[in-house]
Amino acid sequence: MSVSGVPRHWRSLRERYRLLGTYCENCGTRFFPPRKICPKCRRKGRTREVEFSGRGRVFSYTVIHVGSKTFEEYTPYVIGLIELEEGPRVLSQIVDCKPEDVYIGMEVEACFRKLFEQEDGGIISYGFKFRPVDDSWVEYYGKLLAEKEAKAVKS
Repeated sequence: MSVSGVPRHWRSLRERYRLLGTYCENCGTRFFPPRKICPKCRRKGRTREVEFSGRGRVFSYTVIHVGSKTFEEYTPYVIGLIELEEGPRVLSQIVDCKPEDVYIGMEVEACFRKLFEQEDGGIISYGFKFRPVDDSWVEYYGKLLAEKEAKAVKS
């Protein structure tokens, strides 16, 4: 059992589907991923769990043109360092836009997506990624789905 009374394996599932972090009651710093001890205050600070809004801005990013075997179907894709409104920075994929449309300072929001699928129809893992806050992603995402459906029909 974890400190909060929730079994550890349930806790890890909750963290995958929600943007959970911690808040230090002593210094006011917020952390992601969650920490049991505040690195600034050490044991003087008491941490508590918080759920982040999922909104933020691109702090930095890179475009991956050659991915590992698991992610090669997604290339090119963008990995970004997102600074959340609450302060912590999160490393995540930026989706639903062209790599050339991503820029530092771009407003983004968390969305729930497939992270990867194990080979040969194995387990599919889901979690959060980030997408542009404006509606520019709607048209782009629609085109991607149409292309994917067209490929499936041809197969």
